[in-house]
Amino acid sequence: MEETVGKIWHNWITKAADKTYPHAAVELAQVNKSIGILFRALGGDRGLSIEATSATAQTVRRNWLQRIAGSATEVELCWLDDEALRLPEQLAVFPEAELNRELYLWLAALTAQTAHQQADTLPWFQQNQQLTQQVLKHFPGFRARYQRLLAAQLALRPDISTLSAEEARCEQAIQQALQTPGSVDQLPVTETSPQPVYLWLHPAPPVASNQAQPLAQGKNKATKKPEKRKKIKDKRRRQGERVDDPDGKTGLLSFRLESLFTMADYVKVDRTTDDETDLEKAEMALDDMQKISVSRDNEETGAAALEFELDLPPSEYEEEVLPEGITLPEWDYRKQQMRPDYCYLQNMLPEEVSDTELPQRLRKMARRLRQEFDHLQPTRVWHRGQPEGSEIDMDAYLGHLVNRQLGHASSEENLYKDFRGGKRNLACLLLADLSMSTDAWVNSHARIVDVIQDSLFLFSEALSATGDQFALYGFCSNNHTQVQFQVIKPFHQTYNNLVRGRIQALKPGFYTRMGAAIRYATQLLSEQQAEQRLLLLLTDGKPNDIDQYEGRYGIEDTRVALLEARKKGLQPFCITIDEQANDYLPHIFGANRYVLIRNPSDLPKELPLLYAHLTRE
Repeated sequence: MEETVGKIWHNWITKAADKTYPHAAVELAQVNKSIGILFRALGGDRGLSIEATSATAQTVRRNWLQRIAGSATEVELCWLDDEALRLPEQLAVFPEAELNRELYLWLAALTAQTAHQQADTLPWFQQNQQLTQQVLKHFPGFRARYQRLLAAQLALRPDISTLSAEEARCEQAIQQALQTPGSVDQLPVTETSPQPVYLWLHPAPPVASNQAQPLAQGKNKATKKPEKRKKIKDKRRRQGERVDDPDGKTGLLSFRLESLFTMADYVKVDRTTDDETDLEKAEMALDDMQKISVSRDNEETGAAALEFELDLPPSEYEEEVLPEGITLPEWDYRKQQMRPDYCYLQNMLPEEVSDTELPQRLRKMARRLRQEFDHLQPTRVWHRGQPEGSEIDMDAYLGHLVNRQLGHASSEENLYKDFRGGKRNLACLLLADLSMSTDAWVNSHARIVDVIQDSLFLFSEALSATGDQFALYGFCSNNHTQVQFQVIKPFHQTYNNLVRGRIQALKPGFYTRMGAAIRYATQLLSEQQAEQRLLLLLTDGKPNDIDQYEGRYGIEDTRVALLEARKKGLQPFCITIDEQANDYLPHIFGANRYVLIRNPSDLPKELPLLYAHLTRE
């Protein structure tokens, strides 16, 4: 009874204190494409993605209803950083849906101007005025839209007559700056923050701290198959930090009740993993936390899991430069220059390999693929006028006799013909992502790495039927000093039971430094004498590693590596099972140079068919 009454009271008081308009809400997902087009058309950085941001704390003066409800302590505002344009997942601040939609577009236009001036070096108050002036000056079509948004924003501002003297001066300055951008130089200081200005960028966007120690880097442990998995519906990216996991030698310590911690505080307490985690309670706790503390568990993962987007800072670590390995450059987009000999790559063979037959479950499909791919072989025809062959070419021989009688005999006597097939002059290198994320389960009986193994099996069976040159490699990384390049099948090796054993022995490990792996694969493929050279990348996510190779940095390095491959005459193409691939792959590969496999279990049968489509003449 008490719980029921409590829920009723909470719902009523929260709704009464809510100052938004849920009936007019507009979701970021509804306008994401329009925002992306507008942002880039007005000069925004093409390499930035459009991300839903999480709420940040605010210290504004709240009314008595909000204080009772415990609401209005956080607000979602727009900001721009090196990685993404970050917008609220939902806008319901205005009473009309069209106004909320126009607010999204206005914020996109406002942030696009940051690339053209040094507004980010100015204080928040001056910066937003300057950005507003730039939009209205360079794009007059926004003036009418701004006036509509301005009228709606001013209607939400507090009544100056109800404020204290210092708060009234601050509010008056904000309203004047909104109505006449550039007319106010400084914002008066107050004890509390002013009410949020939804037409402006975030006054103090969160900055990821990097004070935690790096995650422990032990051996790859097998993860327990999750019995429960829930994907968070909202697309907000939470702020995260890296912390050390408890060592298991210490337990709870006594503490005074008057010094209880808040939910947002990370407490390094040694607890056992609970397999019966309530996902709904975990999701509610996630929504209440401003920063997520992440550590690498030393034991098996639990049976329940939440999937959500998280911004983690790169961890600090001591670089160990390995003396052996192939050195490769890496592109630093911040400095707009190449870092020579920055990455160390090691060729590696899978451990514990033995000759293996094709798994029984794949034989029926492999037989069907070989039959279909037999048709890709060029038709056998008579090749006439050959210097050698199985039979004499009578037409060429008679022509030779006539020329001899006329005294015009040729020194080159191509008098034979041969019945043989043509030749598909192409080479393909398939590069598979074997990072730790491939250890995740896609269904009740298979992990991503299992799906990749089946794909490599069927891909090899199909290409063996065509006679095409092909090579198979895998890769993972553990910072730039250790890029592991798994040798599965080089071009010169025949596909046999040993190669099948290498495929069967593949295991996930570490992270995804795509740029270095692509550059080395480009070198190997460029050495092949073929008219068509296809570089296939098979992955389940975006580039990442434990150092700065995260987010925009990794994306830009991968993009430059692919541009280098195209300049050498290669044809890169990406096959991915990442549902968020459309957010970053068009920038990396191009709009028509990748494909998303929405059901990972379909990958083994789709990969050979995709290859047939890409190489069909």
